[in-house]
Amino acid sequence: MKDIQKQVDTWVTQYKIGYWKPAEIMLRLTEEVGEVAREVNHRFGPKKKKVSENMNDLEVEIADVVFTLACLANSLNLD
Repeated sequence: MKDIQKQVDTWVTQYKIGYWKPAEIMLRLTEEVGEVAREVNHRFGPKKKKVSENMNDLEVEIADVVFTLACLANSLNLD
């Protein structure tokens, strides 16, 4: 996880805005976990997607969770 956190920190700190406040990151993390849950439910659960809906890339959704979790840890100076 330290390698991931370092990569995330390198990416985030290149922008002036830096990390969001922890509460804002936590809200974003909740949103991202919900997107993973929705995709898993569509693929493996009882709720199938409508024909008009595209299949999202589960790997990307999981990566969003890991990225956001690393942002939260970094913003709190946690390893």
